[in-house]
Amino acid sequence: MPKNIEPVYYSDYLKLDKLLDAQAPHSARYGAEAHDEMLFIIVHQVYELWFKQVLHELRAIHGDFSAPKLDDKALYLVAHRLRRVLTIQDLMNDQVGVIETMTPQEFLEFRDYLVPASGFQSVQFKELEIRLGLTRATRVAFDQQSFFNRLNDEDRAYLEELEQQPTLFDRVDDWLARMPFLEFKNFKFWEMYQNAVNKALDHDETIVRETAADAQQLATELEGIQANRDNFAALFDNDRYQSLQQEGRVKLSQRAMLSALFITQYREEPAFNLAWQVITSLAEMDEKLTIWRYKHAMMVQRMLGTKIGTGGSSGHDYLRKSTEQNRVFKDFFAMATYLLPKSALPELPADVRKALGFSLETL
Repeated sequence: MPKNIEPVYYSDYLKLDKLLDAQAPHSARYGAEAHDEMLFIIVHQVYELWFKQVLHELRAIHGDFSAPKLDDKALYLVAHRLRRVLTIQDLMNDQVGVIETMTPQEFLEFRDYLVPASGFQSVQFKELEIRLGLTRATRVAFDQQSFFNRLNDEDRAYLEELEQQPTLFDRVDDWLARMPFLEFKNFKFWEMYQNAVNKALDHDETIVRETAADAQQLATELEGIQANRDNFAALFDNDRYQSLQQEGRVKLSQRAMLSALFITQYREEPAFNLAWQVITSLAEMDEKLTIWRYKHAMMVQRMLGTKIGTGGSSGHDYLRKSTEQNRVFKDFFAMATYLLPKSALPELPADVRKALGFSLETL
């Protein structure tokens, strides 16, 4: 049964009078309207609408991670909302193909009327990056110098205040770091895992020494094994891990990284599965955002070649550099460095498995 007192009309509910009247091609002010400017406007307005929805989801997710305790019910909602963001990102990535139906010459018919308007002035996209955890210090040099230069005072103040708040990355790091099963009674995950790593690498070294065709092959393969030993040694040594953080090679705290490894390696345990879905979704969100940046960079190169962007950047060259550097959750990709094959993983102690699992048959 309807719950509303007054009837709702479709166009009134969606404010279609405002929405469909919000496209005003700028080229018409100077003569004949450039036909493809309408497409350009609509594509970017649609992006801004999707940014609004993504921010709506991320604010809720950030709020959940900011709580002192994140139970399974809340974690399920986080995983669900992250999957929604990933689906929206697929649409955003596909949308690049729509604007690419416009040829470079069609774009040039109105492009010079838009100076100095630029994607740099998308406050929602800047908020999205900041909320995720992209800091000014980790951006490419041009971004560090001009991140706020092209904004009005109100937008600049809003984003500068946002930069002072804990990011989603910060909250996820805190959540992983307080995971209780790293130490459980007499069990310490890192001790068990370090033993498994040493055993696996010793096994690899034995095989290499027995099967190397010549001294050069032996030296090369032993060098690779030693590099793996060094990587793992940094994971388990607090001072060496802090050095990796200072060098910018990892961003997650050591305890958060160990928790993420534990969750990922034993993701089939019931207590870990939702957490693993969240970790995977955060990595995938970062990946899809990187793909969007890459597609945008290629589209700009196709449209402008080596021309300077309307916002003053080096156009395609700037976008290409930011594609790789402006990533937030790349530690979840680099985590593969520390993974072992399932066959090399030790069985968890019975009391740990009991704490991590449940069965409907025993309830």
